[in-house]
Amino acid sequence: MACGAAWAALGSDTGGSIRIPAALQGLVGFKSTARLVPTDGCIPLSTTLDTACAITLSVRDAQLLHEVLAARRVAHAGRPLKALRLALPTTLMLDGLDATVARAFERAVAMLRRAGAHIDEIALPALNELGELNAAGGFPAAESWAWHRRLLASKEPLYDPRVAKRIRRGEAMSATDYIDLMHARRAWIARMQQAMQGYDALLSPTVPIVAPPRTPLLDDDKAFFAANALLLRNPAAINFLDGCALSLPCQAEDELPVGLMVWREAMADDRVLEVSLAIEAALKGF
Repeated sequence: MACGAAWAALGSDTGGSIRIPAALQGLVGFKSTARLVPTDGCIPLSTTLDTACAITLSVRDAQLLHEVLAARRVAHAGRPLKALRLALPTTLMLDGLDATVARAFERAVAMLRRAGAHIDEIALPALNELGELNAAGGFPAAESWAWHRRLLASKEPLYDPRVAKRIRRGEAMSATDYIDLMHARRAWIARMQQAMQGYDALLSPTVPIVAPPRTPLLDDDKAFFAANALLLRNPAAINFLDGCALSLPCQAEDELPVGLMVWREAMADDRVLEVSLAIEAALKGF
């Protein structure tokens, strides 16, 4: 798509698999609230987190694709930036930004403020709990193991070893672990929703780094999993939130692609699309 070969690309987003490639290639990726789009016929990774959605060339196209996939009409007032109240979480999502991402994101936020956006910096301490909550592998490990365990028993050599290793994390999870995680997630979502009240949307870098060089990751498992975890960190938080999020490009013409993520809790899809349209227009105007 980045080379103009297609208008849109369909896929799924369990922890960022739509928004991450969109961010790394200067495209738009919209992860809707998971329950809005059916996943019938899809091979699941995580039945709790999987979201069928799309990568597109613009926010308008993302809205059109969502209307098709969800069989619903998006409704919003198309308010200008100056009518919106936005939050910029300072917890976790700004950690470890590389120089290109930090520069592009800070410049984009400054542009939005000059265009009239009201943006508050806020702490979201609940984000720091995600590592511990998912330390055992989380929903993807438990639910992918449930689906793949019989195939792994007879056909594991056909799996990518790194994929098989991640699926097998679910082998050690008990039913109690899984139920505890469901309860912990509900409580975590409630705390996050309380902290986000009063804001039309939240802003974060989609991922903290630009696309990493491929060669060093091919034969080094430690480097691969470190880069993978870093790329997943910000977008995966929205899946755990059961939320919706859109990544749109915010880099300058002479920079590698950088994504700006607009997000909120579940069923705020129309608001996220409204804010994203306003942000896209403002960034193009500078």
